[in-house]
Amino acid sequence: MLDDEDAPIHPLFAGAPGSTEFKKLRKRIVRETREAIEKYGMIERGARWLVCLSGGKDSYTLLAILHELKWRGLLPVDLLACNLDQGQPGFPATVLPEFLEKMGVPHRIEYQDTYSVVMDKIPQGRTYCSLCSRLRRGNLYRIAREEGCSAVVLGHHRDDILETFFMNLFHGGRLATMPPKLLNEEGDLFVYRPLSFVSEADCEKFARDMNYPIIPCDLCGSQDGLQRQQVKQILDGWEARAPGRRQVMFRALMNVRPSHLCDPGIFDFAGLMRAMPQDETDLNQNIPNLRDPN
Repeated sequence: MLDDEDAPIHPLFAGAPGSTEFKKLRKRIVRETREAIEKYGMIERGARWLVCLSGGKDSYTLLAILHELKWRGLLPVDLLACNLDQGQPGFPATVLPEFLEKMGVPHRIEYQDTYSVVMDKIPQGRTYCSLCSRLRRGNLYRIAREEGCSAVVLGHHRDDILETFFMNLFHGGRLATMPPKLLNEEGDLFVYRPLSFVSEADCEKFARDMNYPIIPCDLCGSQDGLQRQQVKQILDGWEARAPGRRQVMFRALMNVRPSHLCDPGIFDFAGLMRAMPQDETDLNQNIPNLRDPN
């Protein structure tokens, strides 16, 4: 279907490179996105999704692939793109509205100066990400409710999920990461990550080849020594020495064995009983009761 050059395409794919390499890349991302959507049961027919667009390579890839799937009748939901302008100095506020208008993508641009709040609350030298993400998430949940959306859809990819897992392992003392599908604390909104099976490298190459107007996040990128960057460097080193290591580790997140971990909250170790051999069972039955006076 994706090889049919005469088939109509969504404007987001207008001007796509005609090289065999790009076509393979595009098909791979579409396939992996469809697989994640289906495996984790993300589709509610007739639902409306709030597709969060930061202006980075990942969110552009997310937006394009979801619209490609919808354009071809493979994603029966309504899509509303949303950018939250957080008041960052120098943020090119006109780039995304102009891009979305040009592409004919339904969208909402929301301005909320969370940048000033973050700068006021976080001491110099500390990381901004935690508070920044909480404020952003709260606003996105509000917007989703106002727009009648059932899900907030984020552009986190496979590498983001792996990095979060190792951050929790190294710094949080727990085995946890960002799941492909999550129900918020209030229980009224899903959080979806359809790019969960897609590598960061593929997102970067796709957005670059499509020449989308990338907007960097200078707030986070201006800080050195972030835990995520440290974990990323570790994973990069492992991948360089053993190509394919990231994919193997990600598969491990989908192949969890509670009985082979150490958490009694998810596996009843105390109640674990061994099966006795028949001769041992017979022996136990023949042991006299020492309390029986007879």
